[in-house]
Amino acid sequence: MNGKETLPPDEAPTDSDPKSTPLPWTRQVRSLFFTGLLVLAPLVLTIWIVFHLFLFADSVLGRPIRYLLGNILDIPFFHDQTIYGIGLLALLLLIFAAGWFARMYLGGKIVQVVNKWASRIPLVNKVYIAILQISEALLGGQREVFKSAVLIEYPKKDVYSIGFVTQDTKGAVQESIGDDVISVFIPTTPNPTSGYLLFVPKKDVTFIDLSVEEALKLIISAGSIVAKKGGGSRSAMKKLGIKLEPAQPGESAAT
Repeated sequence: MNGKETLPPDEAPTDSDPKSTPLPWTRQVRSLFFTGLLVLAPLVLTIWIVFHLFLFADSVLGRPIRYLLGNILDIPFFHDQTIYGIGLLALLLLIFAAGWFARMYLGGKIVQVVNKWASRIPLVNKVYIAILQISEALLGGQREVFKSAVLIEYPKKDVYSIGFVTQDTKGAVQESIGDDVISVFIPTTPNPTSGYLLFVPKKDVTFIDLSVEEALKLIISAGSIVAKKGGGSRSAMKKLGIKLEPAQPGESAAT
């Protein structure tokens, strides 16, 4: 009516329409750069780490073996020939041989003597015992020290942390507590080798259907991955020897 053309509301240009305000070319270039970096960085770093771990493992025994075969046994082929992987293969065979020897009666006694000797050396004992305990916890040297993944309210009410049941608490600790408790290790993120030992009443522990490995991945990644369900349950705890209270009416045996 005033001589000016009026556009329908759905056709009127708006400043909030992303199509009407394209990104500056500098921001587009920066966005493409960081997207490509996010795609390539994990792949390149993984290949680099695996490659250098292979070289390190191969050099542990590779050089001594090549020196033995070429210089001492005087095998001509090994005089000026480098065979990549021979050290890694020898290292794997050594690990299997050590495992077999440790399961023998004499080997078990020797391992006990070595552990006892190492635990008496100042400074060395702190490092050795810490590494030994971590290895036993993560590699299952003590028949799975971490029994199952659980959730508890920690460090305050309505805030939950993932922990690992280590045992059905016994002895002086249990006798000093009125409730029936279990020992729960709460690891720190992203380094799960340190943490806190808590004695938690069984009624306050929620057993989650996650394997120990998946729960560790979740902790190490600071919660950035989605853990795969399966491998942990109330029934699994019973099989591992942890005595639990009978399930309440309507409660699933796998919770």
